Amino acid sequence: MENKFCSGFVSIIGSPNVGKSTLLNRIVGQKISIVSERAQTTRNRVMGVYTKSDHQVVFLDTPGVTSPKNKLGEYMLKIAYESLNEVEAIVFMTDARNGLREKDEALLSKLKTAKAPIIAVINKIDGASLDDVETIRERLLKEENIEHIIKISAMDGTNVDKLMEIIRTYLEEGPKYFPDDMVTDQPERVICSELIREKALLLLREEIPHGMGVGIDKMSLREEGGLYDVWATIYCERESHKGIIIGKKGSMLKKIGTEARRDMEWLLGTRVNLQLYVKVKNDWRNSVAVMRELGYE
Repeated sequence: MENKFCSGFVSIIGSPNVGKSTLLNRIVGQKISIVSERAQTTRNRVMGVYTKSDHQVVFLDTPGVTSPKNKLGEYMLKIAYESLNEVEAIVFMTDARNGLREKDEALLSKLKTAKAPIIAVINKIDGASLDDVETIRERLLKEENIEHIIKISAMDGTNVDKLMEIIRTYLEEGPKYFPDDMVTDQPERVICSELIREKALLLLREEIPHGMGVGIDKMSLREEGGLYDVWATIYCERESHKGIIIGKKGSMLKKIGTEARRDMEWLLGTRVNLQLYVKVKNDWRNSVAVMRELGYE
């Protein structure tokens, strides 16, 4: 008797910096969603695809839920909440090191109306005490619509396989939505722009990255092959920020480019010639036109 193929969609939701993107990258086995210690690292919904011989899970990694301060923030909040509809399960993530904060409680309150079953994930247990983890678990046990609570480390992979076993139980008989070798719906140019933004987030001071976007102006593989030319622009909101991004004699921009190029070469499977530019677009996070230009539809 032939085994039935099962599939389904699962949304990963939580406050900023709880490890949603790290978990998604761990599950699919490669970097498709950028990671940093800063809030608002993920700005768009990122789709990750996990495929086995008898089932496929399509994950939706959402922006961290926070109070919006501009049109970009409003867009991110809308994307996060829209992902709760039409899914087989919701993974609600918390950070064991920080406990359940006000923003986590607000999200739990919002999830009371969710129709899909909820799996609560306490992440970063490798950096928290047993008492802290237990305090979070006891609080989550009071939520009637949470069906499972699991303690994991997305960073080192602890119990991620157990999480996948739980998710598997919610899948229903259905089609294979994506080919076996596809791990994301993100176009290469989008991932490349996000890799540049990730490196800037990691290398720059706290006040700049939120007001920074990256656009890929052009990507082309040379006719003889073996080298991808990529032209990209980093947009910031102030002239003073432009100087900091470029750095003394271009040192910071060069460092961002070097680190981003390394990841791009791994992604594209070929050498990359990356040309980076910096432009000022005042208050772009409140400009629908610029947001659309940078891929926030």
